[in-house]
Formats: sequence, structure tokens, C-alpha cells
Amino acid sequence: METLVARHSQFFSGIVPRSFASVAQGRRHARYVSRVRTKATSARSSLGNFAAVRQGFIDSVGNTPLIRLNKVSQATGCEIYGKAEFLNPGGSVKDRAALYIIKDAEERGLLRPGGVIVEGTAGNTGIGLALVANAKGYKTVIVIPDTQSQEKKDMLRIAGATLIEVPAVPYKNLNNYVKYSGRLAESIAKTHPGGAIWGNQFDNTANRKAHYETTGPEIWAQTGGKVDGFVCAIGTGGTLAGVGQYLKEKNPAVRIGMADPMGAAMYSYYATGVLQSSGSSISEGIGQGRVTANLQGWGVPTREGGSVDFWCQVSDEEALPLIYDLLKEEGLCMGGSTGINIGGAVKLAQELGPGHTIVTVLCDLGTRYQGKIFNVDFLKSKGLPYPQWMEAGYCELDVPTVFEEQPV
Repeated sequence: METLVARHSQFFSGIVPRSFASVAQGRRHARYVSRVRTKATSARSSLGNFAAVRQGFIDSVGNTPLIRLNKVSQATGCEIYGKAEFLNPGGSVKDRAALYIIKDAEERGLLRPGGVIVEGTAGNTGIGLALVANAKGYKTVIVIPDTQSQEKKDMLRIAGATLIEVPAVPYKNLNNYVKYSGRLAESIAKTHPGGAIWGNQFDNTANRKAHYETTGPEIWAQTGGKVDGFVCAIGTGGTLAGVGQYLKEKNPAVRIGMADPMGAAMYSYYATGVLQSSGSSISEGIGQGRVTANLQGWGVPTREGGSVDFWCQVSDEEALPLIYDLLKEEGLCMGGSTGINIGGAVKLAQELGPGHTIVTVLCDLGTRYQGKIFNVDFLKSKGLPYPQWMEAGYCELDVPTVFEEQPV
């Protein structure tokens, strides 16, 4: 871990440890910058020189900075940071799982040169797998529900994946995209000379291992061990369980929280032990209806021996304004799952009270959902809120016309 941190300690300049109480009170500029730079210099001198150049796609995955989320930090009196996973080379937190799934298959001798990786995914894991596969000389076949955003489908095709769209049906249906991808992997493996593997991100614990070995240690190092809580939504459960395990092992007092969109069954499971869902959400890539293998163990409630000791629901009506404010006031264009995550971080901050440090995940860019969360007609059709500045023709400035006629 020391080598990993040393190699990328240039990101230390973006760290805001909890002890800088003046930040939460608005008195942060000169003293804060000076102290952080001192810490960064100290870290570099004690851990050695870091490499300024990454060696290709694979070496660029992970070691993303923490970004202070100013508005929600000021509103809650806590330091709320977002792990900037959209800065991974494939553009999302799923790059970590994708890399570890492929590495695990290689280490177990399941992938041969030119082999095929098959996966059922809502998009981002498929994008990560396709790009890691390109860097390593493999091919990818991605099975995706036809309800997912066109932007993610387009990116998968750009990345060279063979894309199979299937109807969005419940997991119990044999043609659910996850089950379909498993059967497809078996079929391709019988005939392809390089063989084929099924990524199986939901139940392949290489996913959880990625976050236990990288995301968790990074958060601990970047906060100087002064982290009071971590919150994220559940897609596969890999991030929640992996980070939760690492942070709880470092400090059992760290709160590990789960934020669930409406329409998912996990809030009910954590609260009552029963998988039950109600409502709906336009968020993609999160919202689970079963306890995956990645969740088993550290990803279950503390009453069952796991790490999760806080849970909440976040509606689209709560999440969307957070996304729009983050873009308009802080310059960060994030996707829907990030809104759920930030909503969960705010609710944990409200429970803990002022003066605590909470980390969540900025999963991916909002440009992958432009046709939904930044589409006024779509939002109107769902009865969801949107800001005035998204209306067609809206302009904050009175911009003059300066076109001049030119002689023919």
C-alpha cells in the first residue's frame, strides 16, 4: 500500500483531513492550503518519489482524489468528500472491478490470448471490461438491458464490444440480462479457440477484493485515518462490502452506510431482514433485489456480522436537485447514482451531527445519462424536478449580437 500511495501522492494536494475544522466554518483558504501542502511534502519525503507518468490504461485505474463537496458540507457542518471515480480512465468506479475480474481470471488460467469476456451489465462495468480487454488483447461481449441509456450503449460500441440488448426483466426470469450472459459465456467457450469467461460481477468476489485492496486503503490514506463514515448505494455490492470491510478493520467505529434508491429491495432487507421493494427510480446501475455474493460477509448488516450499520432511502426527488446544484454551483457533472450517494452522505451527516468526516462515491459523469437526467421532456414525463436553467431557450445573460455584414 505504501508503494501505491507513494506512486500517486500527487493527489494528496486534494485532501482535506477532518482536523481542518476551519474549512467547515468557511475560514479555509490560506491556512488550509499551506497545511495541506506541508502534508503532501511530508508524505512524498517519507514514502519516496512518485511516478508522474502512468504506464497505460491498466496503471491508470484507481488512486482517484477526494473532492470536498462544498454545499452539502456547509449545510451539514460535516466534511463530505466524494471519491472522484469518474476520473478513472474508463470514466467510472467500475474500472476497478473490471480490472480485478480480468486479473483474477488470468491468475486462475481461465483466459487465453484472444479470449472472450462476456458480462451482463447496466453499462459501466461493461465499458471497463471492454477497455481493460482492449489493453490486454481480449474481446468482449456485453449483454445489457434495453432500458439503459443510449450514451452507455454508444460507448460500449465505441470501445469495440459486441453489444447484445435484451428486455429488462426481473432476476427470477431466465432471460434476465445476468442469467442470459452466463449462458452465452458457456456457449461461446465451447467454440471459441481462445475460450470465454463470464465476468459475473454480481457474484464474483474479485469485485469486492478490488475495493478492499484499493478504494478502502486510498480513502484511509487520503483522510489520514480521520474518516467517520462511508456511504454508497448497492449495485453489485462490491464497493460497499470491500470499502466497509477495510475501514471497519482499521477502525470499528467508522460508520458504513447504504443508500438505496426507491424501487430497490435492500433498504427493507437492512431495516427488517425482508427483501421488499416499493416505488421506482430513474437511476441506473444501482438498486438490488437480492443479497449478492459480494455482499455476503462484510456487506450485510452488523447484526448479521457485517459492516453496514446505517441505511436510508433516497428518492429521485431528493437526488436530482443535488446533482443539478453540484453542476451549477461546483462545476461537477455527475450521474444519477452519485445523487443517491450524496443524498445518503447528507443523511448520515445529519445522524452523526456536525464535525464529522464522511466519504461517498462520485461514480461517473452525467454525460452518460444526458438523455434522461438532463432531458427536460423526459423528466416532465416522470413528474420529476428540474432546474429552470435546463429549459430550452433559458439564458442568464443578455448577450448582444455582434455579427457584422461583410461586402460580397
